[in-house]
Amino acid sequence: MTVETETIPLAKPVIGPKEEALVLEVLRSGQLSLGPRLAAFEQAFAARLGVEHAAAVSSGTAGLHLALRAVGVEEGDEVVTSPLSFVASSNAILYERATPVFADIDPVTLNLDVDAAAAAITERTRALLPVHIFGYPADTPALEAHGLPIVEDACEALGAFHADGLPVGGRGHPAVFGFYANKQITTGEGGLIALGDQRHKVRIDSERNQGRAPDMGWLDHDRLGFNYRLSDVACALGIAQLGRLDAMLADRARVADAYRAAFAADPVEDLTLPCEDRGGERRGWFVFVVQLPHRVDRDATIRALAARGIQSKPYLPAIHLMSFYRERFGFREGQFPICEDVAARSIALPFFPAMTEGQVARVVRELRAVLGA
Repeated sequence: MTVETETIPLAKPVIGPKEEALVLEVLRSGQLSLGPRLAAFEQAFAARLGVEHAAAVSSGTAGLHLALRAVGVEEGDEVVTSPLSFVASSNAILYERATPVFADIDPVTLNLDVDAAAAAITERTRALLPVHIFGYPADTPALEAHGLPIVEDACEALGAFHADGLPVGGRGHPAVFGFYANKQITTGEGGLIALGDQRHKVRIDSERNQGRAPDMGWLDHDRLGFNYRLSDVACALGIAQLGRLDAMLADRARVADAYRAAFAADPVEDLTLPCEDRGGERRGWFVFVVQLPHRVDRDATIRALAARGIQSKPYLPAIHLMSFYRERFGFREGQFPICEDVAARSIALPFFPAMTEGQVARVVRELRAVLGA
């Protein structure tokens, strides 16, 4: 029997000559930050989404923080959001001494359940923060009916579309994208806020740069700010990546189709795959997350896959059950049962644009073997 020793990574960015050339051009220019590549990247991204403005920042987390400030979230406010997300979406609320108010998720899309979100709104609710989890569009149109400010966590959802044809991030709310190395495009680290309101753009541009207005000297600042800038080096990388976005999205969709076909050929009982697109909604593929059968030890499965050369990862833990949130807010098991069930069973499988059908087949074969054992 042939033993396959190649490790299949969880994620792998696509970097080529165009990225190298644009980054080298910035390095040779000597202007590594607050240069022309920043505005060029913002304009190209805004055009892609069909919005008026964009503000590039140092991370998706920084973007969420500045966006929440821009819509007026302050100490004592409440923000309704999802407990199934990367912890940054909730942490950003705490940065302003506001309170994250969780509502359970839809069992199919895994996004914020709109009825649960409506029930969580109180007189203290200042904003809603839906998360487009795993690249599937949240029901933002339904949330708009409440008339509250919305900040969209679109960090995983570049390339996704709502049923009405608008891209995720194109509805005019502050919508935050992330560019970590496993995202649809990468700048290494980095993020961007898509914006429909010029006032938000002016405020965010200032606050990402220590509170300095465009016409002020570098030692003069008229408001509290942060060091949330994105360098021109990173923006050059982003420009090149944006130019190949359609091809990378198509490759991601191809890999997802290969997974579906491999699992369909020999189904695993009680294994839940990512939901199919429905009603005109379209996912922007970020990760391929499956929910293991209820009888299976998720963490033991991850260890067994690693021993077979397959990287995988829990995706994602329930935020309210993390130790910091338990201790600070008194959360306990059973409060958001759908989220808790999904979080306990979900793992992300290897998923990246250059992944081959042979690699997909091997991942599925090894997962079946582990579950069978």
